[in-house]
Amino acid sequence: MKIYKLLITTTLAVFASSCNIDETFTAPDKEGYYRPQSADSSMQWSKVVEYRPAPGQFIGDTKTSGFTGTEASMAEAIAYAEMRLGKKSFVSLGGFGGYIAVGFDHSIDNNEGYDFAIQGNAFDGSSEPGVVWVMQDEDGNGEADDTWYELAGSDMTAEGTIRGYSVTYFRPTADEQPVKWVDSEGVEGEIDYLKSYHPQPSYYPTWIAEDSYTLTGTRLKTQNYDKYGNGLMWILPAYGWGYVDNYSQSDWLPTFKAVNCFDISQAVDADGRAVELEYIDFVKVVTACNGKSGHLGEISTEVCDIYDL
Repeated sequence: MKIYKLLITTTLAVFASSCNIDETFTAPDKEGYYRPQSADSSMQWSKVVEYRPAPGQFIGDTKTSGFTGTEASMAEAIAYAEMRLGKKSFVSLGGFGGYIAVGFDHSIDNNEGYDFAIQGNAFDGSSEPGVVWVMQDEDGNGEADDTWYELAGSDMTAEGTIRGYSVTYFRPTADEQPVKWVDSEGVEGEIDYLKSYHPQPSYYPTWIAEDSYTLTGTRLKTQNYDKYGNGLMWILPAYGWGYVDNYSQSDWLPTFKAVNCFDISQAVDADGRAVELEYIDFVKVVTACNGKSGHLGEISTEVCDIYDL
């Protein structure tokens, strides 16, 4: 059954006006590479094409997160992510900029209303938003090597949102150390090491060979707060709409409040212009906040499933 958007069209019009958009960018004609559904098509994602999380408390965790702790290549990281998503268990994207990208065994049509859905593990008072990006297989090679377009969400033009924001993470020099970072604004910080909760030797991904790496995306302003001021109860309020792992009241499936729905018509290019895509082939989710909540650790988006509606 098709799930229809709530006030999305009106909101996108407001977004366009605020960015002085007076034209719509139309992607090149790719009719020859469209892959129609067949009787054997699955509504679920078909393959993980990349899994590159930021450091975080669940990265490398052999208990709650199900890592072996020995993942040493992107192929092994992808195998881990496919195993977890196959069981609808959460895959953590770590701190800001961490991402996972998946492909489907058919092209997802841009129909009226919502087109695909993503399940996270949000609940009331615990939203860790991830921004969604989509790609059309422009050259028909089956690889996610073409143009990523961001799906506009409720906070895209909000105060404190930064598009093109990046964070560089540095490998710790010894085990059981926090992961230091510096962002594109010149701010420095760290991903805390929380041994009492996640005692793996390091929160830096084992399969990333470089001693530092940079992740880029759209940063949303953090909303988390310490409810009583004593560090015992952190609240992470929901954002309006358009994000993964977000306890929204606008874009979730009525019976599954951890599932957010998305409309391909919300796609925008790097300049904020609306993009007309008749269909897509790949979906990417990127952690959108750079913040932490005491003993709960960094704000990290989690993904459990991605599927065509």
